[in-house]
Amino acid sequence: MMMLFTLPLGRALCRRLAARNNAWSPGPRAAATMATLLIQRPEYGWLRELELQEENAGVYDGRWGGRGEVVTTYCPANNEPIARVRQANLADYEDTLKKAKEAWKIWADVPAPKRGEIVRQIGEALRQKIQVLGSLVSLEMGKILVEGVGEVQEYVDVCDYAVGLSRMIGGPILPSERPGHALLEQWNPVGLVGIITAFNFPVAVYGWNSAIAMICGNVCLCTAMARDERVDLLSFTGSTHVGKQVALMVQERFGRSLLELGGNNAIIAFEDADLNLVVPSALFAAVGTAGQRCTTARRLFLHESIHDEVVSKLTKAYAQVRVGNPWDPDVLYGPLHTQQSVKMFLGAVEEARKQGGTVVYGGKVMDRPGNYVEPTIVTGLAHDAAIVHTETFAPILYILKFKEEDEVFAWNNEVKQGLSSSLFTKDLGRIFRWLGPKGSDCGIVNVNIPTSGAEIGGAFGGEKHTGGGRESGSDAWKQYMRRSTCTINYSKDLPLAQGIKFQ
Repeated sequence: MMMLFTLPLGRALCRRLAARNNAWSPGPRAAATMATLLIQRPEYGWLRELELQEENAGVYDGRWGGRGEVVTTYCPANNEPIARVRQANLADYEDTLKKAKEAWKIWADVPAPKRGEIVRQIGEALRQKIQVLGSLVSLEMGKILVEGVGEVQEYVDVCDYAVGLSRMIGGPILPSERPGHALLEQWNPVGLVGIITAFNFPVAVYGWNSAIAMICGNVCLCTAMARDERVDLLSFTGSTHVGKQVALMVQERFGRSLLELGGNNAIIAFEDADLNLVVPSALFAAVGTAGQRCTTARRLFLHESIHDEVVSKLTKAYAQVRVGNPWDPDVLYGPLHTQQSVKMFLGAVEEARKQGGTVVYGGKVMDRPGNYVEPTIVTGLAHDAAIVHTETFAPILYILKFKEEDEVFAWNNEVKQGLSSSLFTKDLGRIFRWLGPKGSDCGIVNVNIPTSGAEIGGAFGGEKHTGGGRESGSDAWKQYMRRSTCTINYSKDLPLAQGIKFQ
């Protein structure tokens, strides 16, 4: 598998994996204006375990290099520079892509179970470095340590899953209407899979794609060009706005794209809901990763009979959230990823107030270094308020009242995205209506659990403006392959389908 990389991670591990997993800072900043790098300080000496240096090669194509711009990665907990990375230029991209194409000629002929064994070894190498890699994710992205480690664990889990899948991928043998004929589906790799991952899950999303793509017989390029016709499948994870542009560029050349985009996700709690489940679920789904998950709960619909009680309990729970440096194991809430995200948060809070909302908790920037904002609860808005229908990648939860099942199911579905949703109730009839054709229109439809925290065994993705793509488990592997319907005549006759006579 050949890779083009533009972001830093452990050099020693990457040499073994020929792969790269990382978290990334805001946009590039001039290296000349940098302060002392964190990697130079004794308390960050653990970064050396990954063979990271003050300046790191950002391209791997069988060897480390990079002839492009030098950029700096920053820690969102204090906005201090961590290290420098030399990115790829267009010549690096061309060289790496050509090598990837050559590598595919060999890789595609390796039996799938043997490809699975190589992916298993990648997972094992990750497992051996899981704590230090998780710490790096926490340091660069800003998510809390347990989530950083959990993200690397997710890549490990996908590798384990892919090993078994490597012995199962394939199509059915179908009964033919013609005697002496066999009808079957043949699945082959698409070839070169381009991966564009996102800042919030740089390791997990890359792992979902690369592990499954590899056992299917593909080679991977990270990061790929959307207009490049040599990229057979482009997997993009990110915002709906950028994803739409990527999809149009890929479709313009009749390429294939796999889109995992935004989500304006809702939790619905009925009057019979177990509040001991509702409150911690809403807290985790809205506050986890500082509201920077695509599955973050942004809307909480409460039946009018429990609205005030849940708001009171949830406000108290918010007040107990432990804030601090994300790599502190006791912390539950870290910073936003960039200073631009802080501005976006403030703009959304102000807009919510203008549209009639009341901030019952939070709403301000914290007085401390880094990109910290208060987790925020807003009440009093209409279900169709413009700000409620806007996905803001920040810890803002809009709480809204409802009366009837039909109306709240419709409200769940009225936003443009369709990623994740969750219903809290004990009513079995309501549960199955929720799962049915007139229930949630999302790709993830949960009951009595949060909107966040998907397992790798199920297909991950959503509908509408979320893009329609599926990654990770179930039959998501099919998106990395091309299908051929094959009819084989092993008789001496030539009967035609549908009983046609042509004599």
